[in-house]
Amino acid sequence: MNLLYSEIEEELRASVRDLLHDRSPIEAVLARVSADQGYDPALWRALAVELGVAGLQDPAAGGSLREVAVVLEELGRSLAPTPFLGSAVLATAALGGDERLASGERTGTLVLPFSGGAPSVRETGGRLTGRVTSVADALTADLLVVPVVGGALWVVERGFTVTPRTSLDQTRPLADVVLDDAPGQLVTEDPAVLEHALLTGAGLLASEQLGIAEWCLTTTVEYLRERRQFNRPLGSFQALKHRLADLWLEVVGARAAARAAADALASEAADAPLLVAVAASHCGTVAVRAAEECIQLHGGIGMTWEHPAHLYLKRAKADQLALGTPGHHRARLAELANLPA
Repeated sequence: MNLLYSEIEEELRASVRDLLHDRSPIEAVLARVSADQGYDPALWRALAVELGVAGLQDPAAGGSLREVAVVLEELGRSLAPTPFLGSAVLATAALGGDERLASGERTGTLVLPFSGGAPSVRETGGRLTGRVTSVADALTADLLVVPVVGGALWVVERGFTVTPRTSLDQTRPLADVVLDDAPGQLVTEDPAVLEHALLTGAGLLASEQLGIAEWCLTTTVEYLRERRQFNRPLGSFQALKHRLADLWLEVVGARAAARAAADALASEAADAPLLVAVAASHCGTVAVRAAEECIQLHGGIGMTWEHPAHLYLKRAKADQLALGTPGHHRARLAELANLPA
């Protein structure tokens, strides 16, 4: 197992970070949220088509899940409003690669509640019927990857309606999907494919949570270095140093867990489910704690809508509940490690 970032991964990180800094600074994200706007199509085209990150999951094209994880770290750090998780991670994993999605010209998503749950859509004679609530990245999806009762996967490109819902995380819209006798194309009848897609999504989501936690820690440290009280920087007070040191240790641990999960998924290691359970149960909690500390240690300014700290807390909390709660993943971890209840 290699937890270190390779030179190629660092170069990818630099490219993604530069692009996001230029085209989606946090001020633009705040303005977009305030205007109740969804994803930024121009930003997605720049990322997916010009930079080519939508096809990173395809090993045949030279990509790997480790690189997907690096992109998710940067997207978590910037809160960039893009459908990367739904299209380039979940839908692509479910389809085992898809040229339409890999090119970035089209987007898709996996039609399950973002918080997780069993399939509820039913299929009869190649036509799908059902309603799925709170689907991430469905508003802009051109094609839907729909799990049906029994675990088979179908692709649907017409015959469905998408209705937006009020989402806690305003930077990742959710929507209800209704399929009314929609014609579908069978992908596979093997339930293991859906399980693999959800495992991949949960393991890589930990990297996005890592990016959130790192932004919150870095931003808070910078603020406490500059903000002065009693004629000295706030960061010089020992009580605050201890809080930040504790948070730093938690973030370092989250980085190790997220990198281990990404590496195990990329190498198809036998213990990938266990390492994903570790990362999914740990990183979400760290991201939420980092966002809470960020708000508290910024004092009054951290409580305002003008400061982006609240967006990071919302993204961290939404991610913590996505694709299985920490409690669900801890129960799965105990099962895999054969730990008694």
